[in-house]
Amino acid sequence: SFENVSISFGQRQILDNINFNINSGEIIGLLGPNGAGKSTIFNLLIGLLKPDFGKIYIENINVTNSSVSLRAKKFKIGYVPQYGGYFHDLTLLENLNAAAEILIKNKNDRINHVNYLISKFTLENLQNIKAKFLSGGQKRKLVICMALLSNPKILLCDEIFAALDVLTIHMLKEILVNLQKENPNMCIMICEHQAKELLSVVDRAMILSDYKIVAEGSPNQLIKNESAKTHYFGDYFS
Repeated sequence: SFENVSISFGQRQILDNINFNINSGEIIGLLGPNGAGKSTIFNLLIGLLKPDFGKIYIENINVTNSSVSLRAKKFKIGYVPQYGGYFHDLTLLENLNAAAEILIKNKNDRINHVNYLISKFTLENLQNIKAKFLSGGQKRKLVICMALLSNPKILLCDEIFAALDVLTIHMLKEILVNLQKENPNMCIMICEHQAKELLSVVDRAMILSDYKIVAEGSPNQLIKNESAKTHYFGDYFS
């Protein structure tokens, strides 16, 4: 939960007195124009940024001043960044093993979990290909796998559908929905510009504009929300 969170960069206000809760077992979306503060909320959750005012709680524990590593390990936050998130010159398998060595102490558990994810995401034929040679969709699969190595309770996906073809977007949406079904205690939070794609998979979404959350609700509620239309969707979105 965010309680009265505000942050600015120099003279530029980014978030102003933001309050919201995210719940286990739901897929929640963040929408808003460029510069509205969507990625800033992710960075505050991860611990890359600290708010100027307000507090951030995970499982009722104040983590406002907690480190990135503590949040990742103790509170199990997984992160799928918009760009990168992998080692370009390592193969797909080497990337997974590198992350697994940090997150999973037992060697047999590491091997089993890496093999499980490779099988789950049908990456067997790509194991020995360097990450820089993978397609956009394959790279996204790799980074999602790396984020899942810690069995996260909170999975943050930043612009996960950006610059991908229709079939790859459909594949990623299926992955997200299946993850929610298979991990009922996991919360998946998606920050995205492609509103139709996001609203087709989320249980609930929030719209950021002018430093505030201006609308919140289910996809059907948001489409009918006048504030959502004014600040983000316009009159022609359906």
